[in-house]
Amino acid sequence: MTRRYRGAMNQLERVQPDFDLAKIDPASTPGFVGGKRDAVLALTDNGARLGDLQERLYAESKFGGTRRVLLVLQGMDTSGKGGIIRHVIGGTDPQGVALHSFKAPSVEEREHDFLWRIRAHLPGPGILGVFDRSHYEDVLIHRVRGLSTPEVIEARYGIISDFEKDLVLTGTTIVKVLLHVSSAAQKARLTERLARPEKNWKFNPGDTTERQKWDAYQEAYQIALARTSTSDAPWFVVPADHKWYARWAVQHLLLTAMSALNPHWPTVDYDVAAEQERLAAT
Repeated sequence: MTRRYRGAMNQLERVQPDFDLAKIDPASTPGFVGGKRDAVLALTDNGARLGDLQERLYAESKFGGTRRVLLVLQGMDTSGKGGIIRHVIGGTDPQGVALHSFKAPSVEEREHDFLWRIRAHLPGPGILGVFDRSHYEDVLIHRVRGLSTPEVIEARYGIISDFEKDLVLTGTTIVKVLLHVSSAAQKARLTERLARPEKNWKFNPGDTTERQKWDAYQEAYQIALARTSTSDAPWFVVPADHKWYARWAVQHLLLTAMSALNPHWPTVDYDVAAEQERLAAT
């Protein structure tokens, strides 16, 4: 069946050192021609392809493959990270997925360097790892709230880039996404959470407090992305005012990354024909 939507990621460019976050419209849909219905159809059509690639990568690891993929999702509250996980990652085989959500560090985690807890949750061979927030919290929140000195934060940009370079050199493909939501869209989503009893549990009074630091967070994202978007692990800014677009865009970024890996079904180390005969005889 021919669908009416058209889309390509050539309009969603990698973040370059001179990029300006303020110039990216959170309500835009770069690379996609169509509306919500078209994006939902595209998400369904491409879900099987993504699931196939992920299963091939997982199967490959059972026969010595060491490659893995890490999706890093960053964004302000209500930017849609949970929806990405449900609608994009949710269509893949859960045995080949490792999801971790990074909250405020525990007492034990604070006793180590800031990457200690990140290393503990890196995906293993054949795994599609997903970070709901990540090591970037240690330059974003720390910068906005003044939890670390400017000198410490400045050093962390380089530490993070070196860390990610090492991951890539040892077989990890990193896809870093900032879900870029507008202040107005966030306010509308928070308002809905308060208006609907079944959504009240998702509201955190602290979200209102954080909104008062909106401009500071935008500045922190601007600096972090410009400093840590590298050829090894580039950042992509995905406009997120339209949830349907953000889901389509992240799915395409993953498809692009996993297609480049081109995982194959492994060659087994037993005689298939002989095993078919033995099985038929039982």
